[in-house]
Amino acid sequence: MKYNPLGNTGVLVSEICLGTMTFGGNGYWKAMGELQQNAVNDILKTAVDNGVNFIDTANVYSFGESERLLGQSMKSLGLTRSELIIATKVRGRMGEGKNQVGLGRLQIMQQLEDSLKRLQMDHVDLYQIHGFDPITPLEETMRGLEDVVRSGKVRYIGCSNLAAWQVMKANGIAEKNGWTKFVSTQNYYSIAGRDLENELVPMVQDQQMGILPWSPLAGGFLSGKYTRNNQPEGDSRRLNFDFPPVNQERAYDIIDVMETIAEAHGVSVARIALAWVLAKPGVTSMIIGAKNTDQLMDNIKAVDLSLTMEQLEQLDEVSATTKPYPQWMIQRQSSDRLGTYNFSPNQPAAATTSK
Repeated sequence: MKYNPLGNTGVLVSEICLGTMTFGGNGYWKAMGELQQNAVNDILKTAVDNGVNFIDTANVYSFGESERLLGQSMKSLGLTRSELIIATKVRGRMGEGKNQVGLGRLQIMQQLEDSLKRLQMDHVDLYQIHGFDPITPLEETMRGLEDVVRSGKVRYIGCSNLAAWQVMKANGIAEKNGWTKFVSTQNYYSIAGRDLENELVPMVQDQQMGILPWSPLAGGFLSGKYTRNNQPEGDSRRLNFDFPPVNQERAYDIIDVMETIAEAHGVSVARIALAWVLAKPGVTSMIIGAKNTDQLMDNIKAVDLSLTMEQLEQLDEVSATTKPYPQWMIQRQSSDRLGTYNFSPNQPAAATTSK
């Protein structure tokens, strides 16, 4: 297992982060997994025994049950709290009450207290907002997060599912006021979903933040079970809960290439998809969930798989997306400053580039 700095904190986290969305199975979270205490204990022990020191959960996962199962599992297994980096999240609705959702100071402080009780902990290492709250000013959210950091109940803060401008605005507010800034951002990233490369990845690299990809197997679509000629029936996350959205025809083209590379390495297609994510710039720790220990071990072994430059180029090519504006214009105009510009007096400036 390799360990990377979490942003610029100096804290080292395993490049595999154990996701706990499969713990519990309450409500619509049942489609993600229904692991109960004994199975959770097996999953957690397997992860920790194989070098994982980073665990991610959220208050909304099975409406608190995931946090409760994780906290009890750590206690039952006798794990040392100081050796693990525990992350959870806040924003989602946790009840019918008018203020049981959102990112105001009231919600942040109350939901943190509830999370700590379920986790049986006195602090969390990384507290993340789970998305954008359109009716709460970012100033209010960042002040609420600063308060819980100063209380000693949160070590660092992060965000999830925000646009790059929202992250920068939030951190700008924090910097102006001398408050704690986001050190990481958790976003959907897979070989079938590369949208964050347009804005978020450059921002993360520029700001020295960590990126924590979730759903690197695109909700199981890249697990190897799905091909043009094989679309399994029965109980599965993809069939019951089509999330995240996937352009299936394009994904099948990617899977075709991954199958060939997987055969060459003698590994699963899933491991190829995960190894591709781990090889991408800006990735600090990749979040993987599992329904059993065999699945978990296959995913963890992705850290030992080194794809060749030729294989990475094949995968990049088949999964490439068209750059939106202004990214394509920025790339075009930057060519004359980065040594990739071929001058021709008969063409307008920055009209011709070479790779």
